[in-house]
Amino acid sequence: MTATVRDQALACRAAAQQVAELDAAARTRVLEAMADALARAEAPILDANAQDVATAAARGVAPALLDRLALDPVRVAAMVAGVRHVAGLSDPVGEVTRREQRPNGLVIERVRVPLGVIAMIYEARPNVTADAAALCLKAGNGVILRGGSEAQQSNRAIAAALGAALQSCGVDPAAVSVLEDLRRDSMIELLQLSDIVDLAIPRGGEGLIRFVAEHARVPVIKHYKGVCHLYVDADADEDLALDLVIDGKTTRPAVCNALETLLVHADVAPRWLPRAAAALRERGVELRGCARARECVDGMGLATRDDYAAEFLDLILAVRVVDDLDEAIAHIREFGSDHTEVIATRDAAQAQRFIRSLRSAVIMVNASSRFSDGGELGLGAEIGISTTRLHAYGPMGAESLTIERYVVRGEGQVRHPRSA
Repeated sequence: MTATVRDQALACRAAAQQVAELDAAARTRVLEAMADALARAEAPILDANAQDVATAAARGVAPALLDRLALDPVRVAAMVAGVRHVAGLSDPVGEVTRREQRPNGLVIERVRVPLGVIAMIYEARPNVTADAAALCLKAGNGVILRGGSEAQQSNRAIAAALGAALQSCGVDPAAVSVLEDLRRDSMIELLQLSDIVDLAIPRGGEGLIRFVAEHARVPVIKHYKGVCHLYVDADADEDLALDLVIDGKTTRPAVCNALETLLVHADVAPRWLPRAAAALRERGVELRGCARARECVDGMGLATRDDYAAEFLDLILAVRVVDDLDEAIAHIREFGSDHTEVIATRDAAQAQRFIRSLRSAVIMVNASSRFSDGGELGLGAEIGISTTRLHAYGPMGAESLTIERYVVRGEGQVRHPRSA
C-alpha cells in the first residue's frame, strides 16, 4: 500500500475528531463560511467546470452524463443555498432519541454521535462535492471525496473554496479531503482502510456501485440505480396522473428520481394512454410498450424485459398495461430497484395496499417521483438515496450520517454487589 492514501485518510480522521468536538454553533459558523466561500468562488468554479465539460464532450460522453456534469450560475447558486440550508438545520449530534430509567436507578439514553470518516465515491455531479462536505461536517464527520475523472477540475475548484473556509474558521482542511489519485488501485486502497474509514457511500452508475461493493472492507451504503415506476390506477384522477408522468419523466430525465416505467390499469389505458403519449411525445419522449400498450398508441416501440429493468436516464419511457394493482405490484417487485414508486389513485385502500406491499425506499401517493430528494423532503442537501437496508434508507441527510449509542448514567450501581 502506498503511503499517500493512508496518510490522507489518517489526516482526515484526526480532523474529523476536531469537527466532532465542535459545538453546534461552531459547526454552523463553519458551514456558513463554506457557503460564502462557494459564492465568492463562482467564477473559478464555472471556469473549471467549462474545462471538464469541453473535455467530456470531446470524448463523446453521452448527453445525460454531460447534463449531470454541467454547472451554471443557477446550479452554483443552488449549491450555495444547499450548504446554507444544511447550516440552518437542527444539529443531530448529541440528540437524545430515547431516555428511560431502569428499576435499579440507571438512566439509559440513546444518543446520536458522528460516524467518523466517510468515503464518498461518486461520478459526474460536481455539486456532490459541496453537498457531501456540508452534510458530513454538519453531522460531525470528516469526509474523503473521490470524484470521477470527468469532473476533476470542478471538484478541485469546489474543494479549494471549502478548504479555505475551513482554514479561516480554525478547522483542519483535511476534514474535507479530495483524493487526487483517481486510479482504481487508489480507490481500492481507500475502500480497504477498515481501521480508518467508517463508511463508504458510492453514488453513480451501476458499474461503479458494484465495483465499490465488491472491493470494500468497510461498510457500504449503496445509492443504487433508480428504476422508478408510476402506476395509474383504475380510480386515478386522469389529469393528475398526466401531470405526474410529465413531471416525472421530462423535467430532468438524467436524474435517479426520474420515472423509467409507466404502469397503467387496463380500464383506463384505452382513453388515457393516447393522451399521455401525445403529451410525452411533444416533449421528445420515446415510448416502448407491451402489446396491449401498443394497441392503445400508434407507433409505440416494443418493450423488452431489459427495458423494464433499465434506468434509461434519458427521454425514454417503458410502458405496460396491467389488469390490476396486484399485477402492478408484481411487476415492480420483479423489475424495481427499491428506489421510488408512485401510485395515482383516489382510492385510499388501494393506496394503502401499494404502500404496504412494496419495500422501496420512497413511496409516493399522488405526488411526483421528482420529490424523492433530500432537499424536497426537508433534509437539506442529500448525500445520496440509500437503497441498502442498513441504518439509513431513502434520502440521506445529516441525521443519516450519525449513529446511536448508549449512554448510561448511574450512581454507583453494580451488577454483582460485593459479598459482605
